[in-house]
Amino acid sequence: MGAGGQQTEMASCSGIYTWEEVQSHCRRNDMWLVIQRKVYNVTNWATKHPGGFRVIHHYAGEDATEAFTAFHPDKKFVHRFLKPLLIGKLAETEPNQDRQKNAAVSQDFKDLRARAVQQGLFRAHPLFFMAHLIHIVLLEVLAWLLVWFWGTNWISTIVCAVLMATAQIQAGWLQHDFGHLSVFKKSTWNHLAHKFLIGHLKGASANWWNHRHFQHHAKPNIFSKDPDVNMLRMFVIGSVQPVEYGTKKIKHMPYNHQHRYFFLVGPPLLIPVYFHLQIMRVMIVRRDWVDMAWALSYYLRYFSCYIQLYGLLGSFALIVFVRFLESHWFVWVTQMSHLPMDIDHEKHQDWLTMQLQATCNIEESPFNDWFSGHLNFQIEHQ
Repeated sequence: MGAGGQQTEMASCSGIYTWEEVQSHCRRNDMWLVIQRKVYNVTNWATKHPGGFRVIHHYAGEDATEAFTAFHPDKKFVHRFLKPLLIGKLAETEPNQDRQKNAAVSQDFKDLRARAVQQGLFRAHPLFFMAHLIHIVLLEVLAWLLVWFWGTNWISTIVCAVLMATAQIQAGWLQHDFGHLSVFKKSTWNHLAHKFLIGHLKGASANWWNHRHFQHHAKPNIFSKDPDVNMLRMFVIGSVQPVEYGTKKIKHMPYNHQHRYFFLVGPPLLIPVYFHLQIMRVMIVRRDWVDMAWALSYYLRYFSCYIQLYGLLGSFALIVFVRFLESHWFVWVTQMSHLPMDIDHEKHQDWLTMQLQATCNIEESPFNDWFSGHLNFQIEHQ
């Protein structure tokens, strides 16, 4: 064993580590991270992590204190799982933050968060979410009654599709809040409501959404870590990627025309094609039978209502058109708060700086609040 290995072994015995030692454990089969100056070996735990393996891997070899605080409302419950993973702590001579993270900014943000908690700003109002759910159900009922009463002519079909797409996008905003465990005090109730909303009301998978969306919040607008900026080589985004592709002469697509073909393959196809194929693949590969059952309950409900009106092929065409409309709405709302901002490779910034550089707000108004599911307050949300 070389000198470096001897030093690591001695450090392991004492349980005192430097940032340099922690940062060396950042591979898929060797992952350490730091939470509140305590060092944890999460290598074996990562595959069992409810939020997914990747979000853990994104913080391997780093300080994950702020991400841990943001993602886990019930700290006492989570610490029971952390305790067996504890292997030591940072040396007293080591700073609280690793790399170029700004300790002063992190402390200011910690104080701000504590003040917000004290003022009750994180306290949810269940009646608001109940009213939101009722208005979604009413939209779906109205869509069906419209066609049942007026028939399947073009006008009533288009109005029905618009109402259904509105219900679908609003259900998407509502499940988003429960997916973040931000409505009920108990995580179990949030998870159950989330599965109902995204499964039975939308025909999607809660686990797929969690694993994807938590990565986005953990590392927003960071290539290879945020799936929301993974454009499948169809588009180049930000100010860094176009230069890299140009320098390396990478031409998977005619990127100089992407502003034209974006409208043909971006908003129209994201939900009806890409998301649906990905959801089905994830549920089958991971054998996620619970989420599959929830998703099937949506399609059973939908087809039982509309086959009698449109037939099998007509019902299929209608739901595809609804997804088409929903996809446009979803793309413009979700991307207007992120794509105009910095999109780059990992810079290892502190939590607040990273989030602010990747996020912007949209003007507040009653319509904008409803239309975007309050995601126009994207900075506060992140």
